[in-house]
Amino acid sequence: MATQRSSRTFTISFPPDLAEQVERTAKAESRTTSELFREAFRSYRAERARAIFADLRAKANGDGIPNYGEEDIERFVDEIRAERQATKA
Repeated sequence: MATQRSSRTFTISFPPDLAEQVERTAKAESRTTSELFREAFRSYRAERARAIFADLRAKANGDGIPNYGEEDIERFVDEIRAERQATKA
């Protein structure tokens, strides 16, 4: 019986100077480069969610927009992305 992997592998490339910074940072923080990139992606995604929500609030000019929390923003972004994926299929 074949088992499914619980993770996927990605290959990325960096210029040598940036690669050295990645390696030094991972070593200084006693982390793997995979851990470092997972955290970087989570931070990127959270920042994009905040930016999208800020844009939506600005477009609404504050008219009746409730004060949503970060979890709400993440959920909204996930819902929008799922809807976009469904329309592509």
